[in-house]
Amino acid sequence: MRKYEHIFFDLDHTLWDFETNSRETLRDIYQELALPAYGVADTEIFISTYHHHNEIFWDRFRKGFITREELRWKRMWRTLLDFKIMDEPLARRISERYLEILPTKKNLFSDTVEILDYLTGKKYVLHLITNGFEKTQHEKINNSGIAHYFTHVITSENAGIMKPHKAIFDYALEKAGVLSHQSLMVGDTLDADIIGAIGAGMDSVYFNPAVPATGTIKPTYTIDNLSELKKYL
Repeated sequence: MRKYEHIFFDLDHTLWDFETNSRETLRDIYQELALPAYGVADTEIFISTYHHHNEIFWDRFRKGFITREELRWKRMWRTLLDFKIMDEPLARRISERYLEILPTKKNLFSDTVEILDYLTGKKYVLHLITNGFEKTQHEKINNSGIAHYFTHVITSENAGIMKPHKAIFDYALEKAGVLSHQSLMVGDTLDADIIGAIGAGMDSVYFNPAVPATGTIKPTYTIDNLSELKKYL
């Protein structure tokens, strides 16, 4: 009898290529809203500045320091401030367009579909656990053509709690009707996906070749590409 029956995936940076999709979205907005006219002279600096502040604000959001609404627009407000633009309506408009355009992007990691086909062919039951917004995350998986692979999509907005809290993993396991020892979590973030899985009694796969797993956080498995899951499943 095989060890795992259900596989839980993170979405952004694990299956769905957030970095590429976000960059495309920000380039679209840069042109659409004519940001050079406001003093944003370089597209790439605008993109890198936004991603820098986005990481900071997501970390604050995960820790409960800011609200969902503050996350949505203040990351862009802080980005514009770096260009000496103090324009809250513009920050809110860019944020609205970002959340409208981003989930229409379809870039997946190169072996996403291959591994999802492989796992479904092996009769594993697949699910998602994501800290993203409910509407946005469902649009992402629908538009990128992978929604049909997943039995349950658990978002932090729907669950009312975020990774790495044990409660969201317990909620996901309950929804799936499966025990923790029968389940495997695959994700790219040590302090959300891996710590959370460990706390819930689940084995875990860490997928983030850019940031090696070091220190006290010990995933069950570590992979450099999604195809390597075949070694364990």
